[in-house]
Amino acid sequence: MKKDIAARADIENLINAFYTKVKADKTIGFIFNDVIKVNWEHHTPIIVDFWETILLDNPVYNKNAMAVHYDINKKVPLQKDHFDQWIYLFTTTVDELFEGKIAELAKTRAKSIGSIMLSKMAGAT
Repeated sequence: MKKDIAARADIENLINAFYTKVKADKTIGFIFNDVIKVNWEHHTPIIVDFWETILLDNPVYNKNAMAVHYDINKKVPLQKDHFDQWIYLFTTTVDELFEGKIAELAKTRAKSIGSIMLSKMAGAT
């Protein structure tokens, strides 16, 4: 039996495994690798803060996630297939590593975030 997400270290493990898949992915990898050229040492702790805030109710994230994605959307219009693939990679990574109430919450939140961002990005073009 897998354990549930319970601490920041669990989220770090999840995010590192997830972005390993993202970087190699044919559908969305280019956005991270070529378009925005992510500085992973800088980006990863920010994303871990984001997920720690929404999964563990520890308010360590205080940035505007939407603003960053609007900037990306100007460089490459983000499409439904991009968000679908992001959600797929995220949820399968959660399933590979964890199970339990918080793991389910992570998948639910990812789907909701993807849906909201898709809607907002579509309206921004």
